[in-house]
Amino acid sequence: MNEEVKKLADRLIAEHSLTEEGYEQLIRERDEEAAACLAEAAVNVRRRIYGNKVYVRGLIEIGNICKNDCLYCGIRRSNRNCERYRLTGDEIVSCAEEGYRLGFRTFVLQGGELPADTDEILCALVRRLKEAHPDCAVTLSLGERSRESYQKLREAGADRYLLRHETADPEHYKMLHPTEMSFENRMRCLRDLKDLGYQTGCGFMVGSPYQTPAHLAKDLKFIETFRPEMCGIGPFIPHHETPFAKEPAGSVELTCYLLSIIRLMLPNVLLPATTALGTMHQRGRELGILSGANVLMPNLSPVSVRKQYELYDNKICTGEESAQCIRCLESRINAIGYELSMERGDFRKEA
Repeated sequence: MNEEVKKLADRLIAEHSLTEEGYEQLIRERDEEAAACLAEAAVNVRRRIYGNKVYVRGLIEIGNICKNDCLYCGIRRSNRNCERYRLTGDEIVSCAEEGYRLGFRTFVLQGGELPADTDEILCALVRRLKEAHPDCAVTLSLGERSRESYQKLREAGADRYLLRHETADPEHYKMLHPTEMSFENRMRCLRDLKDLGYQTGCGFMVGSPYQTPAHLAKDLKFIETFRPEMCGIGPFIPHHETPFAKEPAGSVELTCYLLSIIRLMLPNVLLPATTALGTMHQRGRELGILSGANVLMPNLSPVSVRKQYELYDNKICTGEESAQCIRCLESRINAIGYELSMERGDFRKEA
């Protein structure tokens, strides 16, 4: 590790903050020694707050119908070869019931972005879930919506909301999205979610097309100042039915390095080892945990539709990624010295 990188690493560990230029240098000049140093520090910080617990959330992919046309996404509206589906309220509640029996106490409802006229349906669904399981947390990941929509869902009982910012650079945002989508609106959504009292999550793809270390540094500075309760990052993986089909995938190594940095920036953050990380590397989830992550999201969706929710090619959705194989996943996590926790796993404010 060169002297400058060591100084930056020490400063990040001590102060939980760097300048944007400092983050960029930490990324550009990283090496194995720097990665090992930051990972060790990140694990120590996480252990102080969360112990050796790795929280699990039951992921329910409620539908792959989406009105957006994001250039990187396999369920974009222009993909005419995507077999569309939308789970009924009863099907979603049934998934949650199965998850509850398995021990899950947090459910993540993820889906393509739907029109605003779905508010009534979604609010009724959230209320059903909260009435059936008042001891559980409900997390939504349903894209950009109006403030009024977010408020209705919050009043219905939603606890958390995940909305990746994707990039903190407005010009880079334009390269990844159609013209009808705007960086300004994405940021407005994130501000609204925080203001309405959600535990809010943002995040980005590592290695997305046109991304540079300067873009990543801007992402890190945004996360540092926005201070989300959750942060989801994972390697970019191309989908064959998108304009980015031939772009190279992102790096597992860099993703893990950035997980360590984010943990050191925000010691209390809930930080998933994502499905994309597990798709890219057989031990991706373990590598994420060993880099500072502390959340996993096994799949509770009906087996019949899991292959259809294909955001990127070769997404893992059966086997040990399945919630029904939670004991298989538990043995893998135990093998690296951690324990799975089925509790709600709320954000801890204490340092």
